[in-house]
This record gives sequence, C-alpha cells and structure tokens, in this order.
Amino acid sequence: MYGNTELRMRRALLDPAAAVPAGIGPYAQEARDRRFAVYRNNVALSLVEAMAGRFPVVRAIVGDEFFRAMAREFVLASPPRSPVLMRYGEVFPDFLASFGPAADLPYLADVARLEIARGQAFHAADAPPLTAEALAALDPQRRGVRVAIHPAVRLIRSAYPIVTLWAMNSGEQEPAAIDDWTGEDAVVTRAAYQILVRRLSPGHFAFLQALREGQTLEAAMMVGFAECEDFDASATLADLVVLGIATSLIQIRSRS
Repeated sequence: MYGNTELRMRRALLDPAAAVPAGIGPYAQEARDRRFAVYRNNVALSLVEAMAGRFPVVRAIVGDEFFRAMAREFVLASPPRSPVLMRYGEVFPDFLASFGPAADLPYLADVARLEIARGQAFHAADAPPLTAEALAALDPQRRGVRVAIHPAVRLIRSAYPIVTLWAMNSGEQEPAAIDDWTGEDAVVTRAAYQILVRRLSPGHFAFLQALREGQTLEAAMMVGFAECEDFDASATLADLVVLGIATSLIQIRSRS
C-alpha cells in the first residue's frame, strides 16, 4: 500500500497538471518546478521505453513515433502498480481496444495480447515436458486420463490473423499482403528454452482449451471434433510433445 506522501508523489510524477509536492528540495519555487518537470519527464520516458521493449511488434506495426505518443497516453492513464516493470502493460490491450487514433487497426489489441503471452511464457515456471515414450505408452483404450499442461502455455483466440501479423512484423516471416483476414488461434509456449508461437486450427485450439479446463483426454478429443470435422487427433497429440505443451499424463482413479 502507498502512504499519502507516496500517493501525492506518484500523482505528481505522472500528471503534468498536478502541483509539485511540498517539501522537495531547498530551492525557490521556480527552480523547484523546473527541476521536478525534468524528473517527471524522465519518469514518463522510462516507462514509455519499457513499453517499447515489451511490445516491439505493436511498435513495428504503427511506427515508432505513433507508438511512443500512444504509450505516453497509456502511461499517464495507467501508471505502474508494481516496481516490477517486466509486468507493466498487462492492461495495454484493453487500452488499445478503446484508443481512438488506432481505431483503424482493430487487431492491435490481440497482437499486444500475443506479445504479453510471450513474455509470460518466458518468465513462467519450468517443468519437465512429457516424453514421446510416455505418450506412446498410453493405452488407447484407457479412459479417464488427464493431461497436465506446461506452466508456460498460453492460448489466444482472435478474430484477426494475429499469428501472421506477429510473424511478419517480428522478422519470423517475410512481410507480404494479407489476402485472407480470417481469425487465427495461437498457442504460445516454451520448449527447450525457446519461446514458440504457433497457429492452431480451431479444433486444435478447442482441444487444448478443454485440457486446460481439466477435461479428460477423451473428452477433449470430442470437443476438438465438435469444433472442426477435420480435426487431426494424431498431429494434435504429437504436438503435446513436440511443442512442449504437456508435462505428464494423469490417470484418474475410478470410484469403487
């Protein structure tokens, strides 16, 4: 919790219209105001720089000048609530969704969510991934098996081609015109200490979502097929290992 003095200082630092808090420095008011204005500007610039580092793809899409002006508006509207700047900007997608000057780029919010997911995956707890041998040993007739999902896994569903947009503006894919603006589902995870972003079919996304919600492997498969008739169950199971999505298989004990 912030005390009254800290709250006044915080408000003054991020609100150019706020008065300089009393008791700052042995200076005349004019000199004090001038010095505090420099400090205030440096704080805002530091936060904008932190935002630029966390959202490089959003910055690439809109351009550096526009991004910094937009980020400054965000900083003034949503100052940090924690000293841990790597977490700053969690509500940036919501800000983008209602930011008038970016209204012609409605996909920006979901691209920002994808960038946040990458950062979260990078800092997530580690866990040994499921091995191919463990998956191969699974009895196809066994029911009541749940899959433990890796802590780094994040799932994002979008009405826009966010994986394509992210790839083209991050150097993962050559920029080109996007002819198909169909929405894309994404999984973000960490495999072998590398952050991976992959596009998912609707059935694959629904399958992983069901596993994350605690449904059994069998039930999640049914969800995948219900979402998409050509759901590829074999490839989806393989990705549990290949993409490092799963950590273990858990047999649910039947009640006697």
